[in-house]
Amino acid sequence: MRSRLRWPDMRCGTEEMEMNHVAMAQMTTTGGELPAYRLRRVAQHIRENLQQELRLADLSAVVHMSPFHFARLFKRSTGVPPHQFLLRHRIEEARGLLAAQRVPIAEIARSVGFRTPSHFTTTFRRVTGMTPSAYRSRGAETAPRSNLRPHLDA
Repeated sequence: MRSRLRWPDMRCGTEEMEMNHVAMAQMTTTGGELPAYRLRRVAQHIRENLQQELRLADLSAVVHMSPFHFARLFKRSTGVPPHQFLLRHRIEEARGLLAAQRVPIAEIARSVGFRTPSHFTTTFRRVTGMTPSAYRSRGAETAPRSNLRPHLDA
């Protein structure tokens, strides 16, 4: 009689354990891509902290992963390494500032996280095909767009 009373409790505990294993399997990945909620969390952290120096260890800590594993899954998920993704977001933010304001380029460079205006100019040219001053003088509407994946910005 005692074992009959305890059996439903044991079965319920086993079902809970199985549900926990399923939930953990959905939260962690073994070699596929970074889960969407983690990707969104990293993208949001990047947008909120563009002006700061963001290292791989900082980004991986946001989603509680080792830097190496995070970088590998991030690249599989987005097609670009985390550093490249960060640079492209900085350039996108700079494009908006260049088009909307007459703030000096050096100040824009610092506000989007570049230490020096020359590094900003070099990176901007590599991503957009033109210098920041040329972009500003030609206008944002005639400048080519970068190839950021739109689903990451949501």
